[in-house]
Amino acid sequence: MRSSIRPYRALLLAALLALALGACGQGGGTAGGAATSAPAAGGAATSAPAAGGGAQGTIKVGSKDFTEEFIVAHMYADLLENAGFTVERKINLGGTPIAHQALTNGDIDLYPEYTSTGLQTVLKDTKRYTDPKEILSTVKKGYEDQFKVTWLDPSPFNDSNTFVVSQDTATKYNLKTFSDLAGKASELRLGGPAEFPERDDNKAMDQLYGGFIGKFKEFKQLGTGTLRYDALKNGDVDVIVGFGTDGRIKADKLVVLQDDKTGYPIYNIAPVVRQDTLQKYPQIAEALNKLAPLLTDEVMSGLNYQVDGPDKMEPAVVAKAFLEQQGFLKK
Repeated sequence: MRSSIRPYRALLLAALLALALGACGQGGGTAGGAATSAPAAGGAATSAPAAGGGAQGTIKVGSKDFTEEFIVAHMYADLLENAGFTVERKINLGGTPIAHQALTNGDIDLYPEYTSTGLQTVLKDTKRYTDPKEILSTVKKGYEDQFKVTWLDPSPFNDSNTFVVSQDTATKYNLKTFSDLAGKASELRLGGPAEFPERDDNKAMDQLYGGFIGKFKEFKQLGTGTLRYDALKNGDVDVIVGFGTDGRIKADKLVVLQDDKTGYPIYNIAPVVRQDTLQKYPQIAEALNKLAPLLTDEVMSGLNYQVDGPDKMEPAVVAKAFLEQQGFLKK
């Protein structure tokens, strides 16, 4: 009996050894690859392999729900992949409360946020600030103390809220400033994001101008994307809530009203990062901070227009092309 069993044992051992060697041979590719989940609007919720010479870990990058966020988040993800990380992209999570909750819950490790949005919407700080350095230091300390989250270097472009009208509307109602608009609100229809009337930064601005947001003849919820500009172009609304770097302002030859009482503070974008993630992977700061000085008002407006304009390019494509042009990525 023993003599008849030994060959089978030998064959079994040989088979197990072959399987083990095969598994070892595949081990080198496992760290760089990851499963892909279902895509989301504005980008993909995917995990991509590291491209910069050896994976250091997996970083989950999120974004809010509009064009500029999509582009900047993809830039962050591309730079991190180039630095050697595996990146899971969770693009288009929703508005500020949803993205912030995902960050503090650990569902994502970082996302692009605006300094004054963090200050007023998240920290509920209603003090009026005019110095961008003071805004950054205040919001950074508040996030670190309350949420164990920190801010990296901000970009210089200012994506402040504003009001935008057509040239015809500006001429008809003699609109040049927020004060002018406040006096004509009851005759005009406003379009903007659903959360606009309730956000703390908008309430602070509204109070400074005498409380006119609730006086518009109609408020249409149009989100933060191109629907606002389409509605304005089609005559469905007279005024829209815009952002300073929206690409279609220049393309559609629209009029941006002047915030004559400085009701809005400065909104610089920066990566907000979980402190435990940054402590574990300090290379994140070096990878992302080098992008900050390049994103000026003119640059960001142009990138947004590539997505929202007639070319309708994908945010991920626009982000990658810009980084290649700047020499951060190889073509």
